Amino acid sequence: MTSDSFDAPLPAPAAGLTSAGPACPREDARVSVIVPAYGVAHLLCEALTSLQRQTFIDWECIVIDDGAPDDVAGAVAPFLEDPRIRFLATANQGVSAARNAAIAAARAPLVALLDGDDLFRPGYLATVVPILESDPEVRLVTCNALIFGSVARLRCCVERPHATQGGLAEVLDRSFNVYIGTTFRRADFETVGGFDIRMAQSEDFDLWVRLMMLGGKAHYIADVLGEYRVRPGSASANAGRMLLGNIRAYEKARAALPPDAPEIPLLDRLLADSRAALAFEHAIDCIVDGDTRRGLAELQRTRSQVAGITWRASFALWQLFPALARPMLRWRRRAHSRGAAGSAIYPSFLETEG
Repeated sequence: MTSDSFDAPLPAPAAGLTSAGPACPREDARVSVIVPAYGVAHLLCEALTSLQRQTFIDWECIVIDDGAPDDVAGAVAPFLEDPRIRFLATANQGVSAARNAAIAAARAPLVALLDGDDLFRPGYLATVVPILESDPEVRLVTCNALIFGSVARLRCCVERPHATQGGLAEVLDRSFNVYIGTTFRRADFETVGGFDIRMAQSEDFDLWVRLMMLGGKAHYIADVLGEYRVRPGSASANAGRMLLGNIRAYEKARAALPPDAPEIPLLDRLLADSRAALAFEHAIDCIVDGDTRRGLAELQRTRSQVAGITWRASFALWQLFPALARPMLRWRRRAHSRGAAGSAIYPSFLETEG
């Protein structure tokens, strides 16, 4: 790595930060669980209950309200009777700044991420913590997770065979899946500068990449130890924004790595593929926004991004009837969005147990 591999050091807690909970944070906790809660006050009870049901008890938790429009303080108040749980509040600056502020206030050597609408299964911490404590080569520990909520069907994040360990290259090309409910070392987090608050998308992927650039390996647990909630009406991770985030993460990694690093050819391919995919998404945006002629011309230039009989038939149909492209692509966007209308609502394990 070059000397400018990482961003500025982890910032101190944000100005104007207010807190509630134990006056003296736990010094004996082995892992700090960070729970950002923006717009999920009605779901926070499930997230914190899943944490209290952990078979591993040596944790502290920091819930942070990033200027949320709902009553996060009221939702967390009953849980403050547990001395392991603290509450912080700050002005809205985005999830990356919120996580950075919470981790800066943490005390444990390990950090686990739990979003305020997600859940840990009871064995999560008992499984991941010992791996990091026993193997200094492991930079992060991730797991399989159930995707539930407003989805067409219950499914896992990983449904195909997956390696137990991976390196930087596997994290970059996503052949090694890293779930957001991941645990890592606080010292490593500080070394790489924390979450990049300039990243509007893919900020978690960017962090995984920078952690792996320290060397070592990522560890995957095949057991379903987390639950990832898709909420009704949630937009799909907008494809264009996601691609922009990925491109930024790849550009940062390429700039930070030495010119002869073995990952450079991979990064060049990933950048080229992502830019082509972004051009394809922009062409669809153009059509959906009403400029069908220009959008179809751009779509033809980038059609190598898709294959299959459905796309071939669609392109043939649009040549004859271009006016059909807009309603068909608008339908595709709606049908492929997370929390799309008509999706079944699947409860969490906390709602179904017993």
